[in-house]
Amino acid sequence: MIREICEKFTNLPESSIRKLEKISEGLPVLSELLETDIFIDCLVDSDRAIVIAEANPEHTSNYTKSVVGEYAYRKNEPAVIRTLETGHPSRDYKALTQESKYVTQNVVPITDDENKKIIASLIVEEKMNGNQTNEIKFLTDTTKEILLNSLKMSQERKIINYVKDGIIIFNDKGICIYQNVKIKELFKEINYKTSILGEHFDNIVPDSIKFSDLVNKKEGWNTEIFIADKVLRLEYFFMKHEAKKNLVLFLKDITDIKIKEKELMLKSVAIKEIHHRIKNNLQTIASLLRMQARKAEDESVKKILNDSINRILSISITHEMLAQNGFDNLKIQEVIKKILRNSVRENINENLNLKISIEGDDFQINSDKATTIALIINELIENSVKHAFKNKKCGTIIVGIKNEEEKAKISVVDNGIGMETRKIKKNSLGLQIVKSLVKDKLDGDLNIKSDNNGTNISFDVKLDQN
Repeated sequence: MIREICEKFTNLPESSIRKLEKISEGLPVLSELLETDIFIDCLVDSDRAIVIAEANPEHTSNYTKSVVGEYAYRKNEPAVIRTLETGHPSRDYKALTQESKYVTQNVVPITDDENKKIIASLIVEEKMNGNQTNEIKFLTDTTKEILLNSLKMSQERKIINYVKDGIIIFNDKGICIYQNVKIKELFKEINYKTSILGEHFDNIVPDSIKFSDLVNKKEGWNTEIFIADKVLRLEYFFMKHEAKKNLVLFLKDITDIKIKEKELMLKSVAIKEIHHRIKNNLQTIASLLRMQARKAEDESVKKILNDSINRILSISITHEMLAQNGFDNLKIQEVIKKILRNSVRENINENLNLKISIEGDDFQINSDKATTIALIINELIENSVKHAFKNKKCGTIIVGIKNEEEKAKISVVDNGIGMETRKIKKNSLGLQIVKSLVKDKLDGDLNIKSDNNGTNISFDVKLDQN
């Protein structure tokens, strides 16, 4: 059929026709693997190409009948004509099929090495917004990458040999009926027999599972094995072909991936240990300062030392949390809860019935900003606990959190006696520290509102965008 169409509608030489015939042999297997319709088209004139070969998956084809011998017009399939004219791959082009269905086309040129001319185009069609099946998901990216970017039809071999992963196909009796080039390379590296055509599954596969066991499985199956200093991933699934059920094995060398995973795991453990040691060192410093504060006779010195202790413990809280979970991002509400427990425990008046709560959103923030927020919240809560409720028997403090996507707003609101904002801004070391941290570390603004009904101090946090 290919030869007949080419001789009638094109001026292709004999060598080019033979090449197209050879390439077409691999289309059915690739079509089933990708579950997409695949075509080869040749240019007829400036406005038309003709379909000379096709392969359609059994269950997911967009077509109800063969379109071999039909025209692909420029207005309906612009990617096909573009690639045939320019020699450049065409990616994700919208097209209208001969059956008036919209699809997405990815097209690559097929060239003849003898005369360096474009002789045809290879077209992979998918349904609009369609997805591949899970069984071959790990193979799809590499196959498409080759089809779209670097497929060279210079050698007369089946398309499936361009796939980077090893592929073996067994018939319904477990006999190997196909192996691609990558399988030969992998088997050579693990000292296995490289030519396996005609061999039985049980004598080939570097795994303990038997063919009879796989036949009884209703779904695909996968495993990982360690052999000859390599880690191999094996994925099996069944593919129907001409009323027979063939078994397909994908063999992937994931040694480098496993090495990197191990390195990441070791780094994660090391990072957790570093945070744990930092936390311990900070707590040791706090303990030494606490001992010094107890011995100090001057109350002002005691106050300064106790304030420093709370600041150090606020920083240690973030390192404690990082030591526990091993991640760089922390949940903001969890950080604030720990700070509240620390500040209230150290500073609350026994005669004061104080209620503290957190309201609003929760989100993750990196460790650097979490440490800064911990310091700020510590200063603001300490300020409220120490000064806002003088001569009061009860009071409330609300920490509000509002996530506004690009930034977050955090507020500390109490119903205390208020304060003179001008005086406190000038003389309070704590608020000077807060203002500096908000501006320099969080790239935000600090706002203070206070009257006889209480104080509202809020600040912005610029969030990292993913």
